This record gives sequence, structure tokens and C-alpha cells, in this order.
Amino acid sequence: MRTKDAAVQLKAGPDDGLAEGEFTAYASVFGNKDSYDEVVMPGAFSNTLNAWTASGAPIPLLFGHNMSDPDFNIGHVVEASEDGRGLKVRAQLDLQNPKAAQVYRMLKGRRVNQMSFAYDVLSRSIEERARVDGDGFEMEPERYVALHELKLYEVSVVTIGANQETEILEVKQVPTFADRTLADLKAGRVLSAKNEGEIRTAHDALSRVLAVLDADDTDEEKASGKPGKSVRPDAQGPAVAPVNPSVSASAVLDAFALEIKLSA
Repeated sequence: MRTKDAAVQLKAGPDDGLAEGEFTAYASVFGNKDSYDEVVMPGAFSNTLNAWTASGAPIPLLFGHNMSDPDFNIGHVVEASEDGRGLKVRAQLDLQNPKAAQVYRMLKGRRVNQMSFAYDVLSRSIEERARVDGDGFEMEPERYVALHELKLYEVSVVTIGANQETEILEVKQVPTFADRTLADLKAGRVLSAKNEGEIRTAHDALSRVLAVLDADDTDEEKASGKPGKSVRPDAQGPAVAPVNPSVSASAVLDAFALEIKLSA
């Protein structure tokens, strides 16, 4: 399951002609290529919206995709439909929930202006579209992954500040990408030399991060008097010095994910 964000203009509450606790927004916008080199196509939500309607259950409205804490289940989607721009939703906040009431205040105060949704990809293809530069000259075609059908799990109100955590959060996706890549390699698909090099560099960078974390744990254990792992020099070389990884986790994972899609 993955998520996508969209910066949108929100309308919330009676000042915008809605009922108390209601707001409208676009959870997804069609046609724009995102950091995954993906483009959500018109009609991508048609089947999943029909399935939600048939189920009789409302689409959950969460804050920040937090599925584990019921306090972050802040309401539900009253109406969802596709139009020429994207997936438009009208949602009702549960104002008896303090978290939902806080989110409502932020929406009315325009302190948040992003929506997001959690999804799985059911149908996709590799597409190209023509491009021209500022002078009107033709450029190399733009290649992207067209998402034709998605399975929608929930929509979320998200803050711009949450994007600052993207690289850390995406580390959680490493096992998933690794599993997919192993399956692709076993099926005979091959990664490009460039992305293979990025993956190997990421491995080295993450190894350095883990070494620093082990060193930090050891310092804390020494201060508390508890035994811990040793990071003193040994026969293989000096102790690891605190360093920052030279590779962006999100950049590597994006390249990783695109390579898998283009090889599929």
C-alpha cells in the first residue's frame, strides 16, 4: 500500500457554504507527474469508488495516514467522485473527537492545505508524451508510469511539514522494494547498471547509519552502566566515526521503484 499527496484548495465549514464539520477537497489530481514518475489517469478511481458504494461502508478519513490510533480516524467521506480535475471528496469530521476538532480548526484557518490517499495499483502502463521547451522547440518525449486503476483504502488530511519526514518514512518501504526486486530478478528482469550502483551505494550508506546508531546506543549504555556492544577498534579497522550518509534514501527508493515498474 502506498500514498500520494496533493496540494489543493480546501473549503471548510459554514463560511464556505458547507455544514458544520464538513469540507471539500481534491484528494488526487489527474495528469501531473509526481516524484515516482507516475501520473494518475482519469477513471483510475471509478471501480474502487463503485466497490466502496456497494460495500455500504464509508471511505475512512484519517489524519496523516495513521491507521493504528483510533483518535486519528477523524471522520468519513460523505461523497467522492471524479471530475475533469481529479478525485473530489466531501468529508465530514467527527467533531466529538478532539483530534478531528483540532484538524477542523486548522482547515478553517487554512493552516493545512494538503490531502493524500492510500492505494494499491491494479493497472498501469508505460507511456510517453510530447514535450516542448519555452521557445516551442520539441524535446525528448516524457516517459512516465500511467496509473489506470487504483484500489483506494482511505483519504487523509496531511500537513506540509509531514513531507520533511518523507526520507525517514520511506526507509520502511525498503523491505517491500527488496522483496519485489528479488521476485523480478528471479523472473529474469534486470536492473540497470545505474540503479544497481545506487542500490549498492545505499547499502553502504545505511550500513554507516546503523554503525552510528550502534555507537550511540553504546554511549547511552555506558552512561547508564548497562553492558552494550563494543565499537572499539579491532583487527578489521578503526571504530566507525559518526558520518552522514551521502545518498538520499527517498531518491534511491524512487529510482529503485521506477526501475522495477519499467522492467515489469
